[in-house]
Amino acid sequence: MLLAQVQSFLEVARRGNVSRAAEAIYVSQPTLTARLHALESELGEKLFVRTRQGMRLTDAGRAFLPFAERASQAVLDGKEAIAELNSASAGHLLIGAAPAISTYLLPPLLERFAAAHPRVEVAVRTGHSEDVLQMVLKSEVQVGLGRELRHHDIELLPFYEEELGLMVAPGHHFAGRKSVSMADLAGEQLILFDRTSSYYELTQASFASAGLTPRGMFELDNIEAAKKMVERRLGVALLPKTAVAGEVAAGTLRRVPIADGLPLRRRLVAMRRPDAGSPSGVVAAFLDLLRQAEQIISA
Repeated sequence: MLLAQVQSFLEVARRGNVSRAAEAIYVSQPTLTARLHALESELGEKLFVRTRQGMRLTDAGRAFLPFAERASQAVLDGKEAIAELNSASAGHLLIGAAPAISTYLLPPLLERFAAAHPRVEVAVRTGHSEDVLQMVLKSEVQVGLGRELRHHDIELLPFYEEELGLMVAPGHHFAGRKSVSMADLAGEQLILFDRTSSYYELTQASFASAGLTPRGMFELDNIEAAKKMVERRLGVALLPKTAVAGEVAAGTLRRVPIADGLPLRRRLVAMRRPDAGSPSGVVAAFLDLLRQAEQIISA
């Protein structure tokens, strides 16, 4: 059964006249008649009878009419949904994100996105960057956000450079200093989080480049716990600036510059399958927003 046959049936039912129905949908009368005959043949029932007043629905035609109307409307709704999707005015956006990104970077980005696209439904799944990569590869999400991981089936869009800063409690002896050295830091109890993360790798690489080993380490599995440990003066920590902005503003943590050592930065990227086609609709709108991430997050 073809959509054109259903639409022809509906037009004849509305107008009660084959020639006027043919004019309305811009086809010849023989073409429209052929469509009706093909539809009746498939259904195994006559849908119209010809009377002096025009074409009248049979009992079978009246029974079929509401279903034909719903089918036609469903197609129109589908076309509208695609148009809305392409214009990013509605639709669904599935994002995979590493925990630190979903907690500290995504909120201001999604706030801006929701304001511009209020009818788009957004769902966020979290996991380590390696997990996010797998979500993208399996098409479980449309866009993945994490650290830079290379894969031949994935294209990357850098969108933010995260920097770690040394955080201490206000009463710590580093708090009043303009800067400290890696050697100074090596003598402190260091609070680390998530051994599987790139933050851990950055920290270890910085000490190794200076030929130093931290005196002691506390290992935790999340940033919030690390912040609380620093506030209680159980040690110092190298934490993402975005994760401690509130505590630094409130004065519960102090940031102390490190005068030497490797730059403690990592590049964050959006991951996407190139075989998904050129970005369009809500995905294109979100990727455009990510290109403004530096300004939005620092605002």
